[in-house]
Amino acid sequence: MARKTAPDDLLAPLTLAVGQEDLLLDRAVREVVTAARAADSDTDVRDLAPEALQPGTLAALTSPSLFAERKVIVVRNAQDVSADTVKDIKAYLAAPVEEITLVLLHAGGAKGKALLDAARKAGAREVACPKMTKPADRLAFVRGEFRTLGRSATPEASQALVDAIGSDLRELASACAQLTADVDGTIDVAVVARYYTGRAEATGFEVADLAVTGRAAEALERLRWALSVGQPLPGITFALASGVRAIGKLASAPRGANPGQLARDLGMPPWKIDRVRQQLRGWTADGVSVALRAVAEADAAVKGGSADPAYALEKAVVIIAQASRARA
Repeated sequence: MARKTAPDDLLAPLTLAVGQEDLLLDRAVREVVTAARAADSDTDVRDLAPEALQPGTLAALTSPSLFAERKVIVVRNAQDVSADTVKDIKAYLAAPVEEITLVLLHAGGAKGKALLDAARKAGAREVACPKMTKPADRLAFVRGEFRTLGRSATPEASQALVDAIGSDLRELASACAQLTADVDGTIDVAVVARYYTGRAEATGFEVADLAVTGRAAEALERLRWALSVGQPLPGITFALASGVRAIGKLASAPRGANPGQLARDLGMPPWKIDRVRQQLRGWTADGVSVALRAVAEADAAVKGGSADPAYALEKAVVIIAQASRARA
């Protein structure tokens, strides 16, 4: 397999996804699995952490079977596999098995470089999945999302979306998909303002700020006002999700860290770091999980999964407020 594989050959014997952006890594895996299942609906997919690959495991997974089934074997954090497993992978790359696609997710960098070099030397199909730390990169990502979704968005709308949401690629991708699903025609800055800044910021994010600090009655009052004036429901669920996720991110950050560094690491503006720190009191890891599940259920209801999405939003607000007081 020394010949370089074409980038569009999703069923190549080896795909190497390099970088630390989780969304892009997950997409690289999903593309391969989708292509494999399109070729054979019974494709067997094995998604493995480094510790699951003991010496001999890869040989067992890739040994010929009676039915010659198609397989996709995904190895996450490949830079962390043991030296013995690296030897196994190198041996496999010298003679890959037909109908098997191996997907290595590697963070890049010096750790595990021997495996990275071996995969490239073997002619792997390579997918770049870098962290997007620059605003220009995130802007290009948003524009690419709209193109992939087959929609047109003005440059001002793409910039406004990045400004409103920040550096979380999953949230940016979700926002692009939501706008594409809800809005006809070209997506302009007025549409983005309606959903994610402007009125949504004065209502949806206000509801979220009240809910994450445990003020259920006030949050419900603001929610009902927002609904009465025709606030877009997806904008409200987005605000709730953003509020809870910000709590979760900051709760897991090192205590006493510099706000400026935290802002860079977590993709939040410094003023938001200060606000979320004030909201953290009472939250636990379990509380964040409960709140995120409530938001996910409300989001599904808003997107057509319930005959009464307003009730689903009210229920989510109450659950979030209760979760914020779990420690107390």
